[in-house]
Amino acid sequence: MSSQDRTSSRRARILKISAVTSAGALFLSGCSSEAQTGWLPSDRDTTNHTGRIIDLWVNSWIAALAVGILTWALILWCMVAYRRRKNETGYPRQLSYNLPLEIFYTAVPLFMVLVLFYFTNQDIKAINATSDDPDRVIIDVRAKQWSWDFNYVNEDKYYQGVQVNLDGQEVKQDEFPTLVLPVDQTIELQLNTRDVQHSFWVPAFLQKMDVYPGRTNVITLETGKTGTFDGKCAELCGEYHSEMLFNVEVVSEAEYDEYVATLPSGQVDENYDRQYNSESSEVRK
Repeated sequence: MSSQDRTSSRRARILKISAVTSAGALFLSGCSSEAQTGWLPSDRDTTNHTGRIIDLWVNSWIAALAVGILTWALILWCMVAYRRRKNETGYPRQLSYNLPLEIFYTAVPLFMVLVLFYFTNQDIKAINATSDDPDRVIIDVRAKQWSWDFNYVNEDKYYQGVQVNLDGQEVKQDEFPTLVLPVDQTIELQLNTRDVQHSFWVPAFLQKMDVYPGRTNVITLETGKTGTFDGKCAELCGEYHSEMLFNVEVVSEAEYDEYVATLPSGQVDENYDRQYNSESSEVRK
């Protein structure tokens, strides 16, 4: 056996071992809880939307992986099947076009995009749907430079947040402004801003929505898991944007009622917004 044949045989063995090892690692990683959620910072039962979002995310990656494998397989096949053979000279036979092939690689990507659009659109409509449930918990969330106010509309109570001071020292998370929600309840978050554009983001909910001046956006969800979750503004809103942090604490209904009873009565409404059309445009806090 020539040295060239031995080298080719050794390369083939290495490629086989690498392929088997990669497939095994991929299979084993698929068994982990992180892989099953697509490494997203949430669980399926955090809210009634997180499972749907996780499925869309994971299935989209599976489709992308399948397309990638097929594409690379075809590329490698072409490299092998149409490589230059020994004693061949000149250029291979040139083809001006191949109509069936052109129809195929135009129609298949179009079909794939339409399928992804369909499932994405279905999920977006379900996630953005509002609820007419008379027993839903309504909370008026008002973003401001650089904190959050929460009006508990049903109970006529309010909470005024104070900006988190990040000065290089460790800050206790339990000192952040906190939005308290009851578990297993339909929640309607009415998002407003007192000044500039902000963005309400709770990573564990897998939802983020911009908050615009003069417009109310709504997030409707059902909580399904107790715990404390990080929240933050996801829109650059000024000098202390990084300090616009808050907690979302999902508790039992009894704990929720007990907490709300400790809050001041009334609502911190639009009278505390920045008045763009008045002579004074100072932010009132």
